[in-house]
Amino acid sequence: MAYHTLRHEYMQMPPVTRAYTTACVITTLAVQLDVVSPFQLYFNPLLILKQFQVWRLITTFLFFGNIGFNFLFNMIFTYRYCRMLEEGSFRSRTADFVMMFLFGATLMIIWAFFINLLFLGQALTIMLVYIWSRRNPYIRMNFFGVLNFQAPYLPWVLLGFSILLGNTPWVDLMGIAVGHCYYYLEDVLPQHRANLKILKTPLFLKHLLDPAPEEDHVPPPEFRPGGFNWGGNAPEIQPEGRQND
Repeated sequence: MAYHTLRHEYMQMPPVTRAYTTACVITTLAVQLDVVSPFQLYFNPLLILKQFQVWRLITTFLFFGNIGFNFLFNMIFTYRYCRMLEEGSFRSRTADFVMMFLFGATLMIIWAFFINLLFLGQALTIMLVYIWSRRNPYIRMNFFGVLNFQAPYLPWVLLGFSILLGNTPWVDLMGIAVGHCYYYLEDVLPQHRANLKILKTPLFLKHLLDPAPEEDHVPPPEFRPGGFNWGGNAPEIQPEGRQND
């Protein structure tokens, strides 16, 4: 019974969220069981360009460290905000969601050639958090039961918390910068330049990934791009912050 319940919950996850989180967990388990070494996974431009170890372009986004607090911390946030984006503003737009991943990963890899960063999974998580927070600016957040703030401040709260834990700020700053680039190009620029759209999802991705359009689906306010209407009364919603271990 427990197996069927877990399997049902797993299959209820949207496809991109399910694929990415599964890949992260499998990669971490493989390292934990000594099937592979982190030295085979980290981002190394010289090995990529000279020895054609191109898999590092992918594995750098899949390893969050050995199983422990840091891994659980990041996976909870990755799963939560990836799923909320995919089921919210990207509902029935799987191809556009994949395009967002490709755009973010490409920018991060380009910057990683100039910044000494080994693993970029945390930056990708912060990018997801940033995009969600900018599209839901009126949602109230609660962090560890201590801080109360509106959603757009969440990436900066996470940055401060990461610094308090002794981590380098560059990974989170990269995620925030890339997230802002996507948000500006996708949400801000088209409103000021006569619907100018620079990021265009290839048609083959749409044909391959997008389901048939749903009729009469109206997403809840917290899932609509741009958050609530200015004239509406936005209820205070307190999504769980990062889980305290």
